[in-house]
Amino acid sequence: MKKFVPVTKLIGTFAFSFWALVLHTTPPLVILVLIELLLLAFCGSLGRNVKAVFSLVVFAAFLAVVQLLGGGSLESAYVTGLRMLAMTIVFIILLTTTRLQDLTAALVKQIKIPYEYAFMFTAALRFVPDFIAESQAVQEAQACRGLSTKGNVLKKMIHYMSVIQPLMLKSLGRSETMALSLELRGFGSSEHSFMSNVRPKGVDYAVIALLAGLSCLAVYMRLQGIV
Repeated sequence: MKKFVPVTKLIGTFAFSFWALVLHTTPPLVILVLIELLLLAFCGSLGRNVKAVFSLVVFAAFLAVVQLLGGGSLESAYVTGLRMLAMTIVFIILLTTTRLQDLTAALVKQIKIPYEYAFMFTAALRFVPDFIAESQAVQEAQACRGLSTKGNVLKKMIHYMSVIQPLMLKSLGRSETMALSLELRGFGSSEHSFMSNVRPKGVDYAVIALLAGLSCLAVYMRLQGIV
């Protein structure tokens, strides 16, 4: 996976998400999720992302319960949870096997997205792990000061405001520092150069063609009522 250029991984990510939307029965979706987990293990990133996958499983189960309580059938609840799981695990594969600098270069050079939008997209992805780590640090610091999170849902929400406030202040400080740094580096210039070689190779074109063929096959099988 790491040998493919970012544009191939992006197309693969969208292909897996498209298949998750096309499939509407439980067995094919289970197979799709298992394939994604095998790919994550093949990349050597499953161990580092066990907590993230577990969190996604919990959220998928929550969505399934909401679907069931909303009047849906048991089959539709399974499908809803599995679809969410399939569409999110594939993004973990993308982010763990691709450098964000290479992803920005691919978005600009291959997909022709304006640099400002590509940078905002990758910058948002870059700060997600930092935001989670800071949230954990703030919670531990407040717990050391005697913050209690016990009680009903309303009390927990009120207590959590003492975590959100310093977290938002730190985020604003980080954004101001980043804005100043970008301004000093000439952000907004019409000329950009990238050191990464993200041009697709022969194997990338072969994989893209395979993904397109599998997508057509998935649509055909859906129209025939097979999946």
